[in-house]
Amino acid sequence: MTSRIDYAKASPEGYKAFGGVYVAVQRSGLPKELVDLVYLRVSQINGCAFCIDMHSRDLLKSGLTAEKLVLVPVWRDAGAMFSARERVALAWAETVTRVSETGVPDADYEAAAAEFCDKELADLTYAISLMNAFNRFGVSFRSTPAAIAKA
Repeated sequence: MTSRIDYAKASPEGYKAFGGVYVAVQRSGLPKELVDLVYLRVSQINGCAFCIDMHSRDLLKSGLTAEKLVLVPVWRDAGAMFSARERVALAWAETVTRVSETGVPDADYEAAAAEFCDKELADLTYAISLMNAFNRFGVSFRSTPAAIAKA
């Protein structure tokens, strides 16, 4: 994998603007682990190696078990490994990330709205949208994952 450009250096103002959304999500009151699980799942769907590596490392550092981490792609089949709230957040992340395929059905919205208050759902959707944007940068410019950089 060969990196293309460092988009943060090429356009620091744009990167800084995305950073503002990242900080807003961090301060939103949503649990960090929940947000990181969503970031990871979105990145898996989009195939962003840099972000998958980064969010996996972040989750492991924060104390998430390896058993739970490896089941993120198949969370629907992982039973009680994921809480009800995590399952709803991951389902919402998947339907919003695949918006061109799903159209975000009313049933998906209703399930998310039943678990999260309006502010939480808006903040969760900001997090999902932000990660989708960062994934597009990571994939487009072939950002090098830490695991590869160390090799």
